[in-house]
Amino acid sequence: MAATTIKNVIFDIGNVVVRWSPLEIIRLTFGDNIDAQSKAREVFQHSIWMDLNKGRLTEQQAKQAYQEQLHFSELEAEKLFYNVRQTLTPLYGSQQLIERLKHAGYGVYSLTDNVTELVDYLKQQYDFWPLFDGATISADVDMLKPQAEIYLHLLQSNRLVAEECIFLDDMPHNVEGAKAVGIDAIQFAHAHQAEQELKARGLEF
Repeated sequence: MAATTIKNVIFDIGNVVVRWSPLEIIRLTFGDNIDAQSKAREVFQHSIWMDLNKGRLTEQQAKQAYQEQLHFSELEAEKLFYNVRQTLTPLYGSQQLIERLKHAGYGVYSLTDNVTELVDYLKQQYDFWPLFDGATISADVDMLKPQAEIYLHLLQSNRLVAEECIFLDDMPHNVEGAKAVGIDAIQFAHAHQAEQELKARGLEF
């Protein structure tokens, strides 16, 4: 096994640690008799959701904006955010992967495009967040992946060296964003695949 310079593993949250399932959220909110894919694009690629992720809107302001701009009923807006929360369930093996890496002496960090109120919910609901040695949340810094600045923020605020880090994210463009600033990265499919790829890089845990 080749020696590695990797000292820190950085985790995305959605579809890496907990499920993020836009189509399911849309169907639960609006029913099955709609084009869930186009509705998911309308909801989650809208500037409202982007501004929520950047911390420019509170969840309550976003609910109001969806009613005003996309003509959601008040009930639909409430159901949307209820269903977002209810579907954020832990992915099999991910917390154990974080725990094992930490136990083996690696730094573990999070870099996530995420909403302030949803991060608060995850912290209350599950016990994985305290495992992180540090985190950069998009809503705290008004930036989104794959902007170079958000990766650099995580490195600088935690005094990390890019070449000593590896990043796990389910989205290929976010993987490429990490590589563009010198952080090795793996596209995450599931915990077992990530474990195999980390060990292939020389990590021992």
